[in-house]
Amino acid sequence: MQDASVNPLVRLWRRAPRYRGQVVRGTVWAVLNQIFDILPELLIGVAIDVVVRQEGSFVGQWTGIVDREQQLFVLAGVTAVVWLLESLTEYLAQRAWRTLSQDLQHDLRMEAYGHVQELELAWFEDRESGRLLTILNDDVNQLERFLDVGALQIIQTATSVVGVGVVFFVISPLLAVLAFLPIPVIIGGSLLFQRRLEPRYARVREEAGRLGGLIGGNLGGIATIKAFGAERREAQRVSAASLSYAAANREAITLSAAFVPVIRVAILCGFMVTLVVGGHLTLNGTLEIGMYSVLVFMTQRLLWPLTALGETLDLYQRGTASLRRILDLIDAPVAISPGERELPPAAAGSRGRAVRFDDVRFVYRDGDGEIRTHVLDGLELDVAAGETHAIVGPTGAGKSTVVKLLLRLYDAESGTVSIDGEPVEGLAFEQLRGAIGYVGQDTFLFDGSIADNLRYGSPDATDAQLRAAAELAEAHEFVAALPHGYDTPVGERGVRLSGGQRQRLTIARALVRDPAILVLDEATSAVDNETEAAIQRSLLRVSRERTTIVIAHRLSTIRHADRIHVLDGGRVAEAGTHDELLRERGRYAALWAVQTGEIAQASAGDG
Repeated sequence: MQDASVNPLVRLWRRAPRYRGQVVRGTVWAVLNQIFDILPELLIGVAIDVVVRQEGSFVGQWTGIVDREQQLFVLAGVTAVVWLLESLTEYLAQRAWRTLSQDLQHDLRMEAYGHVQELELAWFEDRESGRLLTILNDDVNQLERFLDVGALQIIQTATSVVGVGVVFFVISPLLAVLAFLPIPVIIGGSLLFQRRLEPRYARVREEAGRLGGLIGGNLGGIATIKAFGAERREAQRVSAASLSYAAANREAITLSAAFVPVIRVAILCGFMVTLVVGGHLTLNGTLEIGMYSVLVFMTQRLLWPLTALGETLDLYQRGTASLRRILDLIDAPVAISPGERELPPAAAGSRGRAVRFDDVRFVYRDGDGEIRTHVLDGLELDVAAGETHAIVGPTGAGKSTVVKLLLRLYDAESGTVSIDGEPVEGLAFEQLRGAIGYVGQDTFLFDGSIADNLRYGSPDATDAQLRAAAELAEAHEFVAALPHGYDTPVGERGVRLSGGQRQRLTIARALVRDPAILVLDEATSAVDNETEAAIQRSLLRVSRERTTIVIAHRLSTIRHADRIHVLDGGRVAEAGTHDELLRERGRYAALWAVQTGEIAQASAGDG
């Protein structure tokens, strides 16, 4: 990971060598443009020299032309060329830097987003999605604005100071020293302002992330907000976060706004020295009138670039604060990396895969790595290829954790999770997750058509394959009844469909992949009895040809499983078929009695 104390622009330069050529070209055009921008002030002095010195003017001596009008025509031609070159180099400089900003912001956004997708699930648990969105969107845009405008201004201002300094020293070293005395004050003041502004803009970006996270969370939970009548309370929370963001901005603006007046005062001193001392030298005949005019205009030439330094510094601080957050995100270490091995060929005559958990231990940790919750403690679990196994147990027993370890969304603290004897840590993600069809209790659908969502895991699936999977999941009937069939838009997160419809589509989406292992994590937890019955019928059909692992609270959905594992205390407390476990009268029998109402009936009879 890069040292966070290093200037973000230095970090960017080191990690983006392919953009260095663009930076150099843009810098060259910007420097040339500023040189051509300075030349007109010199030409004004030369024109005054023609009028005052007549035949002995610089143009006359240089060209050998005696006639003053011809000298002015020559001067006009030179001026036209200079202006054309200035316009051309300005176009090239603007194009170079704006193209660079667009290319770089796109690549940084995609690099950051791609890296975020590689980070383990635990990383996201300690971070708000709204804050990540702020980095990927707003912070990248802040960097783009700096590269679009600020970087070019910095180069042109530096070129202007150097160019004007050269002219001053050539014409009058004494005036150069006196006029440029304020420059160290300006540079020192800039560095001081920069140091003081840096933490303020860092706070601005943090507050922006906090505000974005709050708004993003509220928009995602708008139904809950409305259901609890909490609109006013949430509006107050957003208002407080927005005011905090505005206060952070005001604190930064208060300091940055003071920069320009300080610069103006320093430049005023340099201008007054040029005006008074230069005028005195001209009156004494020590300095030519034309050169005096050049120096006066040149001092003015310094005024506007340096007064714009405040805005440039503001863009710089905002851009570097945002860039630091982007690079820190990109440099976040990936804790779970894919292996390189492939799954061995499936056993002859079987499409399923054997799954084994051997002495697996797992704990959830907080952002500092401290243990938050002990979940699995020496878990032993064998699922034979082609069989249907169910995992049940009380809330917090670790049922869903088993699935996450199988998918390598987390890695076990110790022990081995394997598929057909191959540890999952050594498998490429395409091999591991490509063999698994996952259906979670969160029925997430992407904004798009039903067909788009069904093809999500298999982009090349045919219409016939979509229909076959939908029929297996008992979804085809309701899809066919929709006005646009499989082309029907589902809306964001599938809001245009009912809960049961979304659940059946997520099962169909998993089946389109034709996975060797089908994992159902509370797949019927949020559906009605009719939908549950339909899903049960479909599961009986699809599970005959593949390994199926079912996580369930509703025991009625898994009574036909080949084996049921009851988790408790991080271990398998008991295992067997539905009938075997009922005969044992253990934990499973107690859960069954609660769900079927036998305990309630017995209590009523005792009453």
